[in-house]
Amino acid sequence: MLRKVLILACLALAGTAAAQLADERVVADDLELVVLKREVLSIDARNGGQLAADLEIDEQVLFTRARGRVGVVLTDRRALAVTTTSGSWAQKRWRRGERLPEKPLLGARVALLTTRLRVIGFDGGSGNLVESGLGPNESLVDAVVGENVAVAVTDRRVLGLSPFRGGFFEARLQLNERYEGTHAVANSATVRTSRRLLIFRAPTASWERRQLDLR
Repeated sequence: MLRKVLILACLALAGTAAAQLADERVVADDLELVVLKREVLSIDARNGGQLAADLEIDEQVLFTRARGRVGVVLTDRRALAVTTTSGSWAQKRWRRGERLPEKPLLGARVALLTTRLRVIGFDGGSGNLVESGLGPNESLVDAVVGENVAVAVTDRRVLGLSPFRGGFFEARLQLNERYEGTHAVANSATVRTSRRLLIFRAPTASWERRQLDLR
């Protein structure tokens, strides 16, 4: 009996691991966005179905893009985002005097929008838009996305976003630590500074820190 229970447990764990690995792999484009006269329509090619976002009176659509399982729409009033598993569109309204992002970044299951006031991320796992405000005199330095990971770099900190965990995950930069570059692949991103490598992993939504040899 004990042996049978152990075998069933191992099979369950193997199935969970296989499902997670499959979920982490690069996915094909499964969404199409269509702008109509009074609404924006998300068409799900993966599971079937449509999801509409009503446009307000005189609201203008300025940008649309879909990649993988996520789609982003920018209007003159708000940001809209959707995923293949969404029951409704997520939205964030622009603040007074806030300029729209020039080029939203999309991965297969994440999206990143940056302005001078805040960093906005779309988590395609939960279907939520999350944000982190920039502090006084804090400025954005860089932003990158992979299939399942997004990272924004300011002159004070780095922010990681994963579709497998909700919200932004932050690592602080040290005093006089100089940013040198960022690279993203499907499920991780590496930030290089003058002192360290900061590695963000999407499956665990955690930062790893490796000190560089400065000799």
